[in-house]
Amino acid sequence: MRLLLSICCTALLLHPVFSQPEDTTNIFNCKNKKILSAGLAGVSYAGSMSLLYQLWYKDFPQSSFHFHNDNKEWLQMDKVGHAYSAYHLGELGYYASRFSCINETKSVWVGGALGLIYLTTIELFDGYSAGWGASSGDLISNVSGYLLFAGQQQLWKEQRFRMKFSYFPGKYAQYRPDQLGSSFPASLLKDYNAQSYWLSFSPATFSAKDKTLWPKWLCISVGYSADGMLGANSNPSTYQGSILPVFERQREVFLSLDIDLSRIKTSSKTLSLLLHALNLIKIPFPALQYSQNDGLNWRWLYF
Repeated sequence: MRLLLSICCTALLLHPVFSQPEDTTNIFNCKNKKILSAGLAGVSYAGSMSLLYQLWYKDFPQSSFHFHNDNKEWLQMDKVGHAYSAYHLGELGYYASRFSCINETKSVWVGGALGLIYLTTIELFDGYSAGWGASSGDLISNVSGYLLFAGQQQLWKEQRFRMKFSYFPGKYAQYRPDQLGSSFPASLLKDYNAQSYWLSFSPATFSAKDKTLWPKWLCISVGYSADGMLGANSNPSTYQGSILPVFERQREVFLSLDIDLSRIKTSSKTLSLLLHALNLIKIPFPALQYSQNDGLNWRWLYF
């Protein structure tokens, strides 16, 4: 998963909060908005790609372009991560297009495809890296995340199902820092054991009534994670001459609550921007956890 792309672009997600697409009476007319959006997108693209290359690809050998079947690696955590990135980058592209006075439908399907452009660039990086390769599974996940955003926006004019992310450092990175990250930024990207992905929705968004007992900002959230992974397909027994502990690889599913921060009403544009930026992340709550090896467990607070 290349979560860093979404994080680097978070500041752009809601810049239309500060000016509506229809407002052409000030310096931010449609022409200037298009120039501003293009400039911000270009800087974000170049900066995030450069940082991603430094953190992920720089220290690995290059090769001719090739494909690699990695669909069974990391218990598919990276595939969910690709869908997550495509979803949020699609939202970014949509808002940037609306800010630039592009109509709703084109913003959904054309602007929303911005995430696919970002993530296709990553597939090119992978394709030229000797240790990886371009992945058909990644491409499918990218399209799935894009369609999750675009389909909802076209059907409901809002996002009723939101993809969220959570991260909590674990014990595994210390055993294989080359694979799982030797620093916080690297581990945030690489340590799939420490990541969880969520799909959050509020039952109230499906009610025809404006007022329901269930508030629209309170969500039910279903999460997916994995644990015990020191390698992509299996765990090595040694690392740099040292014997590694034996860990059982397992999938984990969670049921929890969440808050859709974008549905919290505020008169402050700055606070609204902050809430939308934080809406990429799941709010910590108690959770019911099911693990392949450990069965059902209750977590009093899970993030």
